[in-house]
Parts: sequence; C-alpha cells; structure tokens
Amino acid sequence: MANRLYIYLLMKSTEILNSLQVSLTIKRLCSQLIENHHTFSKSVLIGLQPNGIYLANRLKTDLQKSINKEVQTGSLDITFFRDDFRRKEKPLIPSVTNIDFSIENKKVILVDDVFFTGRTVRSALDAIMTFGRPSSVEFLTLIERRFVQNIPIKADYIGKSIDTIKEEKVSVLWKEQHGKDQILLNSPILT
Repeated sequence: MANRLYIYLLMKSTEILNSLQVSLTIKRLCSQLIENHHTFSKSVLIGLQPNGIYLANRLKTDLQKSINKEVQTGSLDITFFRDDFRRKEKPLIPSVTNIDFSIENKKVILVDDVFFTGRTVRSALDAIMTFGRPSSVEFLTLIERRFVQNIPIKADYIGKSIDTIKEEKVSVLWKEQHGKDQILLNSPILT
C-alpha cells in the first residue's frame, strides 16, 4: 500500500491549454452559445461551484460584449445533492448558491470547468430542479475527460476533449484565483 501511495505522489504535469488557448476556447464556446441562444432573452448560465463559476463569469463577459445585452448568470452549489456526500471523512462546507432570477421556462446552461464521471452534472440536475422547471437544460464544459464517465450524460458544448485514465487529474488554473489561466494534466509517474 505504501508503495502505491508513493507512486501517486509523483506526478508529471503536461500543459493542455495555455492562457491564449483558454481565451480562444472560451470565445469559440461563446460563438456556439450565440448560435443556439441568440440574444439570451430566454437563456441563463449557471456556474457549478466551486470552479464552474469562473468559466460562467468569463462566458458572461464575452457574451455580453458580443450581444450587447445582460446575460443572467448564477452559481449553484451541489454539495448536498451528491450521491457521496455522506461518505466524506471531513465535514462538508458548502459553497454559495446565488440564483437571483427565475429559471421557470428558461433554457438553462449548466457550466463546469471539467467533465469527469458525470456525477457532478447529475447532482446539478437534481439541485437545479429545486429552483423551478426550466424548458431545457444543457451542459457546457471547458475540458471533457473521455473514457472515465460512468453516468450516461454528455456535454452539449465542449472546449476540449482529452483522453485520460482515472488516476490522472486535470488542474484548471484561473487568473482570478491563481494569477494565470492554464490547464494541466497531472499523470502519475510509474516507477
């Protein structure tokens, strides 16, 4: 067991997207959203806490510049909707949910930075229904980790798909939080 733990402590980082590539990917995602949602008069963005909010806010800024109109954006905490929240050893500290508008009959776009197993999105679907009944729900992710999803959910908008194994970790660094935009794939070094 100790040897296995030691192996996973040694990680090699590979850059998936640099700052310019992150910016261009977000602009492309905005173009796709505008194609499908036009003026956003019936559409809203909901960033999933904790890291989907950074992406949702970036999308909001770029969309508002493009369509010259306010885009309603909120944040959603799914802590107590997760199927594993009672299995944690430490007490859970939820993040803030801030949805100060009605989602009733709106087109909701759930936004998260990394799409891994699908459990977060499934939990978000449960959580969002406590705020009303949207006319539709779509999912946007910056990074889709292929081959590790275990719940049959697919993203509608994908910044970049990467092939990963379960033991790898994707780290998304945001300028607002880390001082720079960068996405890294951390892989275990096998010895």
